[in-house]
Amino acid sequence: MNSLPRTLVVVATYNEIENLPPLVTAIHAAMPTADILVVDDNSPDGTGRWCDEAATDDPQLSCAHREGKLGLGSATVVGFRHAIAEDYEIACTLDADFSHDPAKLPELVECLNSADVAIGSRYIKGSMIEGWPLRRRIASRVMNTASRWVLRLPASDTSGAFRAYRVAKLREIDIEAISSQGYAYLEEIVWLLDRHGAKFGEVPITFRERQRGQSKISLKELGGKLSMLSRLAFRR
Repeated sequence: MNSLPRTLVVVATYNEIENLPPLVTAIHAAMPTADILVVDDNSPDGTGRWCDEAATDDPQLSCAHREGKLGLGSATVVGFRHAIAEDYEIACTLDADFSHDPAKLPELVECLNSADVAIGSRYIKGSMIEGWPLRRRIASRVMNTASRWVLRLPASDTSGAFRAYRVAKLREIDIEAISSQGYAYLEEIVWLLDRHGAKFGEVPITFRERQRGQSKISLKELGGKLSMLSRLAFRR
C-alpha cells in the first residue's frame, strides 16, 4: 500500500474498565491514524461512560452503546456496519483484554497487501499461547480442528478474534446473516467470506490469557460453537 489506508479498529466491551483505557493508548501508539470504535454492551462498571468522556478529547475514539449484553458476534456486526457506512478501507478487530497485542495491528494490515482477511493466528509457526492450562489448550485445538474439517475452512486458526478485513470484501457478504452469538461468530464469518472467494492470510501472534477482569468464556460458548457447526455444515 502506497498510502495509509483508512482504518477502523473495533473493540467489543463488557466490563472492561480496567483494560480499555490502556488499550486505547496502545492502539493509538501502534496505529496513529486509525479510528477506534468501542461497542459497549451497557457495562455496569462504567466502561461505556469512560469511553464517552475520553472521546470528548479524542476525535479518533467513539462508542456505540447497546442496551444490554447482546454478545460478541452482534457487536462485531455493529462494527462492520459502521466501517461500511463510513467508507473505511480496513476494519480490524481485537479482544479488549490484552489477549491480543495491539502492536501487531500494523503487521495484520500489511498482510492485506496480498489477502482480503488477515488472521492473527495461534496455530502457525512462530505463534505462542501463554497462560492457558493444558485442558484449555486441548479444547481449543479440538474445536478449531473440528471447525476447519467440518466446514472446510482455509485457515489454521478460525476461532481467533484478532483480525483485519478489507471492507470491500465485507461489502460482498450479507453481514446481517451472521446469526451466531458469542465467539461462534468467528468461524461463521470465515465461512461466509470463504464462500465469496476471500483470500486469507495469517500472521503468527502470542496470545496471552487476560491479566485483569473476568473471562467471558463459558459452557454456553461451547454449546454455541457446536450449534454453529451443525447449522453451517448442512448449508455448504
